[in-house]
Amino acid sequence: MITYLFAGGGTGGHLYPGLAIAEQLRKLSKVPVRTVFICSDRPLDREILEKQRVEFVVSEAKPLSLRISAGLRFFRAWGKSVRQCRDLIAEHRTAGSTDQPGAVMLVAMGGFVAAPAAKAACDERVPIALVNLDAVPGKANRWIAQRAFCVYSATRPRPGTGLPESTAVVPPIVRMQASAGLSVEGGAIGRAECRRRLGLDPEAPTLMITGGSQGAKSINDFVTAFVESDAGQHALKIDPKAAGRRPWQIIHQTGKDADSDVAEAYKRAGLDAVVRSFADAMGDWWGAADLAIARAGAGNVAEVWANKVPALFMPYPFHADEHQRFNALPVEEAGGCRIVRDQIDPNKNLDSIGPVLRSLLDSTELRKQMWAGLEKLGPADGAQRIAASLLELTTPATGYAR
Repeated sequence: MITYLFAGGGTGGHLYPGLAIAEQLRKLSKVPVRTVFICSDRPLDREILEKQRVEFVVSEAKPLSLRISAGLRFFRAWGKSVRQCRDLIAEHRTAGSTDQPGAVMLVAMGGFVAAPAAKAACDERVPIALVNLDAVPGKANRWIAQRAFCVYSATRPRPGTGLPESTAVVPPIVRMQASAGLSVEGGAIGRAECRRRLGLDPEAPTLMITGGSQGAKSINDFVTAFVESDAGQHALKIDPKAAGRRPWQIIHQTGKDADSDVAEAYKRAGLDAVVRSFADAMGDWWGAADLAIARAGAGNVAEVWANKVPALFMPYPFHADEHQRFNALPVEEAGGCRIVRDQIDPNKNLDSIGPVLRSLLDSTELRKQMWAGLEKLGPADGAQRIAASLLELTTPATGYAR
């Protein structure tokens, strides 16, 4: 029995790629495999993993911060979380027979949960596979990369950012539930059916908004200001001169405790909208969408790539390294998206981003050109490629350290 311990959490951006790889490991493996997730104690992690019905353990790990109180929490939790992961490794080693102990590999998905798990893996001589998700790796990933047996990157890493030359760059990682056009049985369904499932008009153009699993307040504020502006109303509603055109309808993932205010704004604007604080099965959302507004976290960029949905990316504005902008650059270079600067203030965004959004809403031809650019990117099959590579590395014949 081979056990893959996936370490990552705190946001869906760390968990969902791990779930996608685990999904492919179970699908591709010819021998029994076990996947266990090591996640943070944030409620979102538990919510995501319980819905996926996967085995998981909550880590003691805390994020590092320059604030004294948070720094003390990090150092107090470090030793506990390392010991916890060492115990977990020992537990899964003993899951095998007396003659052949269980094999264990750590798959580090990045972030504050992954670093102490990697330290435990080093102590226990367990091989580490690092899966880097952002174009500019964080401190934890740079530290883990120096200790990893193999390193994969689902984005083109920026030069000089600490990943080894041997890093295998793979296409984006997307779980099956976030792939448009898949029914429960795996058969193809159309965009109209995706819209029906969401309670929308199957024939009306659909705008999707997501700030990721935790939402994005500045995106929520910009969009609600836009839909209530004269320019937004003109772009989203029926133009009497455009024969047969239906008004746009909206699907919006807002983040915790923001859905009611956003839904009320759409109601005031006279627009049909499905508003959720959090959505897990995103396949129907992407399948319904003609255009998306999103943060440029690795997960959103991967899902835009996989589902071929033209996008307006508003990268997180508080990252000094601008890694979200770099995440989206390959898509922009292919012509599949527009990247704009989030100025946080809704009125400033209305002035600077509003015209870009209006042009995308108004022009079917422009969206078709963006779709063609997305088609050139090829399949987002990073999960399958990483899973196949891990299975090749962890077969008994390789004799890697247990």
